[in-house]
Amino acid sequence: MTLSETLKNIKGPDETAEKEARGRWNSLAKPLGSLGALEDAVVKIAGLRGSADVRLLKRTLLVFCADNGVVAQGVSQSGPEVTLAVTEALGRGRSTVNFMAEAAGCRVVPVDVGVLSADAIPGVLDRKVRRGSADMTCGPAMSREECLRAVGTGIELVRERKEAGDDILLLGEMGIGNTTSSCAVLSVLLGMPAKTLAGKGSGLSAEGLERKIQAIGKAIRVNQPNPGDPLDVLAKVGGLDLAALAGAVLGGALFRLPILLDGLITDAAALAAARLCPKAKGVLLAGHLSGEPAARYALRQLGLAPFISCGMRLGEGSGAVAALPLLDQALAVYTSGHTFGQLGIEAYKAIE
Repeated sequence: MTLSETLKNIKGPDETAEKEARGRWNSLAKPLGSLGALEDAVVKIAGLRGSADVRLLKRTLLVFCADNGVVAQGVSQSGPEVTLAVTEALGRGRSTVNFMAEAAGCRVVPVDVGVLSADAIPGVLDRKVRRGSADMTCGPAMSREECLRAVGTGIELVRERKEAGDDILLLGEMGIGNTTSSCAVLSVLLGMPAKTLAGKGSGLSAEGLERKIQAIGKAIRVNQPNPGDPLDVLAKVGGLDLAALAGAVLGGALFRLPILLDGLITDAAALAAARLCPKAKGVLLAGHLSGEPAARYALRQLGLAPFISCGMRLGEGSGAVAALPLLDQALAVYTSGHTFGQLGIEAYKAIE
């Protein structure tokens, strides 16, 4: 299926299921809407499933791993060797997010879409498009064809997870330098200056942050990405991880699986996907508000309210995993059947 065919096949939510789910919430013995965004999330998931019978029994975190050539500009504290080291740790089940995911009952599937190493990484799915992106300050990060391949990889992985019976997908990434490419993508899509969007990533000095801002500006001047063509933006100033993440969002919309986002990088990829297909926003849930400045602008454009705000900026999907137990707790209430009628009290009424 081509990308254009994929976009045409994406449908909106089942409004009947959403209405039924909202009615179930309103019948429960608690103030109306008192679980806030968590209630909205369950209603959204019901609309995707086409049923008010919502469950999140099988959950998987997809972590897309890729190197970013822009690290040559001194935009990060570490280099490609750290991308490889953390990807290897993900494959062994020994990285930070693996421990968090175990506590949340979530499977972790790391995916190599562009790590520089030519060798297969044990425990990591090999879906490499190319060995790292190019330095976007000197030309496009990748070709349009390579970008389409990465997007297609994300879509295909969601199809596989749907066939495996997953109820929800979490998205994460690993790639040194990808906060720079994410801010470049958002700078183009939002029409905002890099100085407003860029943060210190995993620990830049003031001088390092200035190099990052300058690199983003130069990449945009050199490549002239078209803000009306999200694929052009991803190919020219994005990254392989970002393109695959955008594909995973589109896959979630196509195969009707809710997508729980992590932080800045997944937010930027989701916005690119939503610009390709506005209906894709209907599958998105925001795990947390990243400590990176650009994240709040991306979430605002997506119309998403994050579940938690802890100033996290770890990556790997950690913010999405941290938010997952909140959905579990909401569903514990939603499925409890603890209604006003059972308590023998009058139900709350909506007040305009």
